[in-house]
Parts: sequence; structure tokens; C-alpha cells
Amino acid sequence: MDWQTTSEDTVPSAPVTEADVRLLRARPPATGAWRDGDPIGGRQFASSGPFRTESGAELPGIRLAFETWGELNEARDNAILVLHALTGDSHVRGDAGAGHPTAGWWEDIVGPGAPLDTERWFVIAPNMLGGCQGSTGPASIAPNGYEWASRFPYLTIRDQVAAQVRLADALGIDAWAAVIGGSMGGMHALEWSIMHPERVERLAVLSSPPITTADQIALNTVQLETIRMDPRFLGGEYYDLSDGDGPHKGLALARRMALLNYRSPIELNQRFQRSWQSDVSPLGHGGRFAVESYLDFHGNKFTRRFDANSYVALVEAMNSHDVGRDRGGVEEALRTVTAKTLVLGIDSDRLFPVDGQHRIARSIPNTLDGNEAVVLTSDFGHDGFLIETDAVGRHLSRLLRA
Repeated sequence: MDWQTTSEDTVPSAPVTEADVRLLRARPPATGAWRDGDPIGGRQFASSGPFRTESGAELPGIRLAFETWGELNEARDNAILVLHALTGDSHVRGDAGAGHPTAGWWEDIVGPGAPLDTERWFVIAPNMLGGCQGSTGPASIAPNGYEWASRFPYLTIRDQVAAQVRLADALGIDAWAAVIGGSMGGMHALEWSIMHPERVERLAVLSSPPITTADQIALNTVQLETIRMDPRFLGGEYYDLSDGDGPHKGLALARRMALLNYRSPIELNQRFQRSWQSDVSPLGHGGRFAVESYLDFHGNKFTRRFDANSYVALVEAMNSHDVGRDRGGVEEALRTVTAKTLVLGIDSDRLFPVDGQHRIARSIPNTLDGNEAVVLTSDFGHDGFLIETDAVGRHLSRLLRA
């Protein structure tokens, strides 16, 4: 698996080769964030003025990076908003290359003749506020000329949707033909449909819950502590460190922990069993099991395309997710959704189990499938919504025909 051209989120797990390991021998930069002056790639940018968060903090201005495919029609009614997961970005389709460390993460879903057919639809994918691939986040430069770093404000899912609303306004899109999101992007999609029901005609919520539960917050908290406990995290003030001196160990360990939630026991057991990484035995002779090397490789690879402060900010935003907050509870909030809705889950998802998707489906009035979510059978766990593209695409096509 070539880390420069392939997203590990969109392919089945595979043993790590020696060639894979050689790719990561160079020391990683202190941050894997995209920075001003780096190649732009397919990004476009939309900037706006002062932005006040739910918590009362204020950013003097914000910018969202985004990419588009297809053409906006004269009526401006063929726009689809695609919202990425926690560690995704705006690069939904397209090759890896200058400005984009990985290839598009949903190539089989978006494009000419694909379920989101760009010969008919105008598809927009922003990098969320707080992200590290061109949108305003902790690695961005603040007015004093230094990175925001630890001074970057706490964000909620609703704050991030408010930033996306500004993007829609800047593009002159009054209503979306569809808002589609998976995982954390599904949290954004739900909030769009509740905060602005008049602007969402169709809604797709994929492998996403109505709230982040105590169990999920607990898992997230441990990941955040692994980053904060890295001595090189320096309280978030690490941007001036040399290559190889950033908080890579903490960030890589957080990613390894997350991967265990993204994939299923079935897949890991079938792919790796108890195989060794090399001829050296892991049973007291210094060798390693293949699954250990898989987790290490992808944790280390991740540090080259992500930022530790962004990871903290985005996970904290995900912890804020509760569609019922200040709205009379989850069911009451979901009853206000007017969009024609697809709710889809993966039977082996141990991060956001399907009971959450069923709860969403039971309360939204106008779903494609009544009171139960569509449940796909997959060995790939949470990442099934990224990997099972044939099945996911069929259901998205159903939604767009509705």
C-alpha cells in the first residue's frame, strides 16, 4: 500500500511490506498540516469575517478550503454537499500529487457516471473548520503572525456547520439538493437538516450517531491524552520544532487506537491471524506480529498528513455532538427534519453501532426506509461506508431519485 497515493480508510487492511516501511524512514515534519505557500492542488478558498463560536470565543476571520466537481446549473438547484469524516479532507476524488498527500477518498462515489454523477450534479466538499488541510485551524497563522496553536478556540459540530453555511452563502447556494455525510460528516449533515431544514432537500446520514455517547467520549478522551502526554506536544506550541521533533509518537498512537475502532475484529483476525511480520519470532526473540506492524505503519504515516492540535480540536468537536442539546431531546430535534432521508449503518461498526442509526431513522419523519436504518453487512467495521462503495452507491442513487 503506497502511502502517497492511497487512503488507508478506503481499502481493506493489508500486511505491511518492507517497501512500505522504507517510505517512512525520513523524519516527519512537526506538523502534517497544509500551510500557506504549499501547492494548492485542487483547492479553492472562501474567506469571511469575524466568527463567534458557541462558547463565545471569536476568530477575526475564517477560511474554508473546498473542492468542486461538475457545474452549478442556472437554477442553482443541483448542488450536493459532501462532508468528510474526522481525518478526511476536501479531496474526495482526484490523484495524489502536489498539495494532496493521498488520492480521493470516495473516488467510486463521485464522478462522471458515478452515483453522485458530476455530469448532472455539482458536488462540493469542504475541509471542516478546525481542520488542517487549508481551512482555518490551529496550524493557521493568527493576526500576531504566529500559529493559533493552543490559543485556537473550542469548536462544536454546530460551529463547523455555521462555517459551512457561510460557504454556501458565498457560492450563492440557497438550498442543497442533498447533504451527505459519513461518520463525523454525518454529524454535520444532521445538524444542517435541523439548523437549516429549508436548505436541505435530501439528507444522507452514513455510519453516524444522533449523539456521541459516554462510551465514545471515553474512547476519544484516551486518544487525546496520548497526544497531550507526548513531551514534544509542548502544550500545543510545537510548530517551530525541527523535522522529527514534533509530537509524532502521541499522534501516531492516537491514530493506532482509532484504527481499532474503525475496523472490525472479523477483518483484523482474517487478514492477519497470528502471522509474523518477518522471520524473527515475536515470542521472546524481538520480532513482531503482522498486525502490530500494520498499526505502527499507519500511525506513523498519519503524522505526515495531519496536525496534532487539529486532531485534538476535531475530536473535542465530535464529543460535543448531541442533536437534542437545548432542543428538547434527540427525538424532538429529529422530528423537525424535513428532508427526504437515507440513514445507513454497518453491522460490524463498533465505533458507531447501528442502534444509533436506527434511533435516527425512527424519529425523522420522511425516511426512505421507514423506522429502521439500512444496515449493510460488511467485515470492514466503521470504515465500511468508505469501502463498500457499490452498496453505498446504490442507496445514494435511490436517495437522489427520490
